[in-house]
Amino acid sequence: MRNRILLFLIFCLSATIAKAQENLTYQKPSASILALADYERAPSVSMNSKKEYILFSYRSTYKTLDDLNQEELRLGGLRINPITNISSSANYISNLKIRKVNDKVETQISGLPANPKISNISWSPNENKIAFTNTIATGVELWVIDVVSASAKKITEANLNANLGSPFNWMKDSETLLIKTIPKNRPTLIDSKKDLPKGPTVSSSDGSKSQNRTYPDLLKNKTDETNFETLMTSELYKVNLSSKIDFFKGSDLYAGESFSPDGNFLMITTILKPFSYIVPYNRFPLKTIVYDVTGREIKVVNEVPLNEVIPKGFSSVRKGKRNMGWRADKPATLSYVVSLDEGDQAKKADFRDELFSWDAPFTNEPVSLVKTQQRFDGVLWGNDNIAIVSDEWYDTRNTKTYIINPSNPSQAPKIISDRNSQDIYSDPGNFETKRNEYNRYVLAIENNNAYLIGDGFTKEGQFPFIDEYNLGTLKTKRLYTSLYKDKKESLLSIEDFKKGEVLVQIQSKNEFPNYYFRNLKSKKLTQLTTFKNPFESIKNVYKEVIKYKRKDGVDLSGTLYLPDGYDRVKKSEKLPLLIWAYPEEFKDKNSAGQNKQNPNEFTFPYYGSFVYWVTKGYAVLDDASFPIIGEGTTEPNDTFMTQLVDDAAAAIDAVDKLGYINRKKCAIGGHSYGAFMTANLLTHSNLFACGIARSGAYNRTLTPFGFQSEQRNYWDIPTIYNEMSPFMNADKMKTPLLLVHGDADNNPGTFTLQSERYFQALKNLGAPVRLVLLPKEQHSYVAKENILHLLWEQDQFLEKYLKN
Repeated sequence: MRNRILLFLIFCLSATIAKAQENLTYQKPSASILALADYERAPSVSMNSKKEYILFSYRSTYKTLDDLNQEELRLGGLRINPITNISSSANYISNLKIRKVNDKVETQISGLPANPKISNISWSPNENKIAFTNTIATGVELWVIDVVSASAKKITEANLNANLGSPFNWMKDSETLLIKTIPKNRPTLIDSKKDLPKGPTVSSSDGSKSQNRTYPDLLKNKTDETNFETLMTSELYKVNLSSKIDFFKGSDLYAGESFSPDGNFLMITTILKPFSYIVPYNRFPLKTIVYDVTGREIKVVNEVPLNEVIPKGFSSVRKGKRNMGWRADKPATLSYVVSLDEGDQAKKADFRDELFSWDAPFTNEPVSLVKTQQRFDGVLWGNDNIAIVSDEWYDTRNTKTYIINPSNPSQAPKIISDRNSQDIYSDPGNFETKRNEYNRYVLAIENNNAYLIGDGFTKEGQFPFIDEYNLGTLKTKRLYTSLYKDKKESLLSIEDFKKGEVLVQIQSKNEFPNYYFRNLKSKKLTQLTTFKNPFESIKNVYKEVIKYKRKDGVDLSGTLYLPDGYDRVKKSEKLPLLIWAYPEEFKDKNSAGQNKQNPNEFTFPYYGSFVYWVTKGYAVLDDASFPIIGEGTTEPNDTFMTQLVDDAAAAIDAVDKLGYINRKKCAIGGHSYGAFMTANLLTHSNLFACGIARSGAYNRTLTPFGFQSEQRNYWDIPTIYNEMSPFMNADKMKTPLLLVHGDADNNPGTFTLQSERYFQALKNLGAPVRLVLLPKEQHSYVAKENILHLLWEQDQFLEKYLKN
């Protein structure tokens, strides 16, 4: 009898184990979804500044799993291929074509490498050439295209070092490039699996407080340090278009190279030791030196120590010189910013930052140009007498814009905008720029007028605009408003101020975005591209931006899709509803309630939404508003859960009121923070029949020094961290949940472990949950095999737990 019981228990255990894991091969979704997902991507477009030529860049719609299955080292916050010496997640272009703007047919670039993997595309200063890198099995090569002849040729062998970004810079003459190469005597990398450690790894603290996030892929030991130094070390050479190479600088950890606008100076930043095990490489010690073009040292202009300690708060910064770069309006002048509150937002100060200007060869003292009331946010250089400076303060979401006179710092700055950065209805737009004699972009000034291009969000809809801004009177004059009600027009740039020529992009819900020249005076519209709609099967689905209110009066919105042919009059069939959303924090109800969705935006289904399922008989509410508001001294997360549930209830109520849905058949989904939202809604409400949560973080004690827009740490508000953590409340979650995660997630806080541990908790507590780990995927998914399988998983899950 005992043996029979034992055999029965073994059988049950075996059945349980068999059920726990499914050895699935890759699957594809149903035909209607596959027809949308398996499409050919339109090329991206790049034009020269004179808008004479258009470069068309073609790349595959998706990567393949084989593309992801490459050698990879994770060091200092980077993921790099140690064989090719470029980012292991680089996106590659597979073909290039070019045409004159006024022509109709593209010309194939001749001489391209076989099976090209093109990246780092860069026009030369005179725009007669285009440089790019090509990655082959053994490394990265430099190639150059002659624009007029539409032909390409290889300039270097596969010895460039692209581990820290683009490995080349054009020089002023447009005939020479500065390149970063792999040292000829580079040491062999240490195999951490074979190399025995010579002692333990030890880290220590000197007692200083900091607020570091949970960064991924950090250095972990001495072997990592050695390999990091080996892979980041480069030599600098000059190479001309005939492939003649001249030595420039010896081996060092070059992190950035930038020529002065006149081309006579070169600013080089190098990484120094000690390295860190708790912050990524961009917070390692840095040294910046300016050289002349012969390589002679002119001046050490900045030295930054190891930056492991930053005061708490999103408006806090490190001490020392920041934002150092060349002024675009001057031949050879640096600008930089220094904090006046030691970088600590908690310290009271009348002014937070100070902007300096420093002329080469840096024998004179830097000149103070302006002190900002809040944290410096940026500067747009115009000319000797005009520059636009902006600052911001995260806690209040305030941003200010000033006009300053760089030649007369004693002249008080003029505040020309003082607003809530999240208030999109009051956004005055961005100042237009143009290329100057140094081929740098500066504030466009015509007859003492600047120009603003705005998105044009209003209560009534989106109406992009161009304003003329008089720099003397500080008054605006409206030059153009896009009044389309059946299309969306994006105003990209002013190409000819006198003629009124503007580059625009026009699209509708079923017309693919294409580029045009619009003449503001004659109203003539000249089409430049003719990209076709690859999603014809959904061109007749119903699409509408619906507006509704949360129970506390906050205005909300979302884009509603209904299946093609659905009878919106009789409404006899009640549809299942899918909601896709992502919570967003605000400091006031007015900004939170503003609508930035345009029903005329092209319907572009992709794995990051539920739009595919409109072909399967579902109603879809995409990008539904989920504001989390904290006014005054109250922080948004103080009432996170209440607001989250109210947001969801309002969305369901709004679509239900229209008479389209069966409110008992509603599902919620989201990615990253949207996944976190999904898990919380299934835990703390009974609004949904099921949910899909992808690449989320579910245990906030694993992100103890802040997450998303939360500045406070776990020990400041332990109750809020615990209440907001689905993992801590896993015993309350009884609703079917599909968890998906890339098994190589590199996003701070959303490590794959988050989904694995949450799944274990839910499974052991008896919740109906399924975990899908996508091989080789990071935070965003890119491989075709994984994306199609993901769509299959979601389809099967929704059919089982929602539709049927």
